[in-house]
Amino acid sequence: MEYLEFLKSKVKRHQQSGFAVSDDELNPMLFDFQRHIVKRALHAGRHALFTDTGTGKTFMQLEWGRMVALKTGKPVLLLAPLAVTGQTIDQADRFGISAGECGLPNLSVHVANYEQINNIDTELYSGVILDESSILKNFEGETKKKIIDLFMYHPYKLACTATPSPNDQMELGNHSEFLNVMSRA
Repeated sequence: MEYLEFLKSKVKRHQQSGFAVSDDELNPMLFDFQRHIVKRALHAGRHALFTDTGTGKTFMQLEWGRMVALKTGKPVLLLAPLAVTGQTIDQADRFGISAGECGLPNLSVHVANYEQINNIDTELYSGVILDESSILKNFEGETKKKIIDLFMYHPYKLACTATPSPNDQMELGNHSEFLNVMSRA
């Protein structure tokens, strides 16, 4: 084998797992820039929303979850810090998205805090949303390891944070591993 062929064999290709949607399928209350972001994230299947505070990340992630649940027929799990789970459910209600606590029937998005990860059967979900995905920052963190392991084979993943450290290769590597782009190493 030639050296260039060897190198080409080592290149990982990102596999699309997403699907396309039209503008009229999305919540009409999305702003144009939000609609663009949600469509792009749905098309990728595994995506990160690194948008600034005040840009409507909660609404975008809820709409992404609603569309994935609609496409797959299975709910999406949204993991968030305990302090924002109630606010997330309130936001969903405001925008007409069926979301609530885990275990409630007929919801598109089930909302739970990160501390409950050991009590959740992740196989029930078609996808996962990480609100404040900077939880992946810690290289040796147990929660980070658990999240990456539990959702390794889920085709739909969304990591959302306003504060990724642009110069922190460990955090970006952990996000890449969570999204099945490449290992953190």
